[in-house]
Amino acid sequence: MSQATSPSAGTRYGMARVCRVWGIARSTLYWQRHEHVGTETRPGPRGPCTEEDLGGHIRAVLQASPFSSEGYRKVWARLRAAGVRTSPRRVLRLMRAHGLWAPHRQGRPHGPRAHDGTIITECIDTMWGTDMTTTWTPEDGQAAICIAVDHCSAECVGIHAAKEGTRFEALEPMRQGVHAHFGAFGKDITHGLSLRHDHGSQYMSQVFQDEVRFLGLTSSPAFVREPQGNGCAERCIRTLKGNLLWLQTFKTREDLRLALLEFQQRDNETWLIGRHGYKTPAQVRQEQLAARLKRAVGL
Repeated sequence: MSQATSPSAGTRYGMARVCRVWGIARSTLYWQRHEHVGTETRPGPRGPCTEEDLGGHIRAVLQASPFSSEGYRKVWARLRAAGVRTSPRRVLRLMRAHGLWAPHRQGRPHGPRAHDGTIITECIDTMWGTDMTTTWTPEDGQAAICIAVDHCSAECVGIHAAKEGTRFEALEPMRQGVHAHFGAFGKDITHGLSLRHDHGSQYMSQVFQDEVRFLGLTSSPAFVREPQGNGCAERCIRTLKGNLLWLQTFKTREDLRLALLEFQQRDNETWLIGRHGYKTPAQVRQEQLAARLKRAVGL
């Protein structure tokens, strides 16, 4: 249309006039003229890998990973650990173009937050979070799953499966963590450690709170109707669902319990935490314990 000649003026209409009459921006027209391909590359250095080779490396990483819900940042981190150098944005573009994104649900908009700040701690064993979920076993019926997680390293310090999610079963993951990381179970042995939980009847019960106080834990309930306050435990449960509970079915609760213990070990040793430079929870704990030992001996 812009190349057409006006019968009255004898001149071409021109791109500016046509866009003004149609009510569109010229930049939009120029952009739509280009053919956009999903694997189109940006101008500039292409890096050591071609698009096809890097796509193969990405698929290999996804197939070798023990998890099914890792995003492009962790794929990029695993590529870097394997010696494949590229940029996170290029990994994102290729995963999007080839349909390699992890399955996810669309969220909903939230209103203003009821609190500001962060629940992430600087040191391990400063705050633990606990929560529970449920699943179904064909032979034994419903099973409750209780977990406890460290807010600093995202390490799953305890995990448990039971027939019902009672206040007694809710204590089990915390007991596992105390035995594993404090070496005993006694009065005030965890002095200085806080426990984040929601307002569920199991966690607010007198039995639960009495044992928390006996161990020296400080009870730290999250805000009502604000699951972000217990976000570390919520995220651990989301990882558990996306990589185990939504993928497999367990006949009995005992089968489920054994699978949960295996998942706990795999998660702590191989799950990558972005805020710690893509280190695993076990690596974060080992490094912090080594730093504590050096400070204790005066090195």
